[in-house]
Amino acid sequence: MRQSEALDHEIEVKIALRSSAGVHERLTSAGFKISAPRGFEANTVYDSADSSLRKRDMLLRLRQNGRQEILTWKGPGVPGPHKSRPELETTVGSLETLHKILGQLGYDPIFRYEKYRTEFESAERAGAKITLDETPIGEFLELEGPSDWIDETARKLDFSPQDYVLSSYGKLYLDYCAQRGVQPGHMVFASPD
Repeated sequence: MRQSEALDHEIEVKIALRSSAGVHERLTSAGFKISAPRGFEANTVYDSADSSLRKRDMLLRLRQNGRQEILTWKGPGVPGPHKSRPELETTVGSLETLHKILGQLGYDPIFRYEKYRTEFESAERAGAKITLDETPIGEFLELEGPSDWIDETARKLDFSPQDYVLSSYGKLYLDYCAQRGVQPGHMVFASPD
């Protein structure tokens, strides 16, 4: 890709919740409506054997969300009060075929994580959204949009910049395992017995 080509840029923060009880009501009273109902997501992160993408602060991910399959590349983060990095996404015709292609290019699955996600948006700012993510390590709000909108929305919901979490789910999972003395694997929900 030529340097002159513009990349989409993701700006977001996570906010860890003690409980998601009442969150829907808080979002509704702040003017948000559900734009995508609660759905299951399976995410697989790929890298080379020598971790070449991680070493360059990049991420290559395949996401399966209902019937939609999305390939995402994320570039190096930009320092600041919000998590900010270039991002490119496209839908995929066949997850199985793309998995094989990535393998042929030297990228193998290194981490899998799951979550249930509900998306909310407000008519006030097109393209800005809030997601409620229920993960095996806890529940999080994710505010994604312009920086000023993130800060204003966080205040409306009674959160402050001290509540912002800038880490990826992979990093949060590793911290969670370290705090509990558990060997990391994949961040997936327990299978029902």
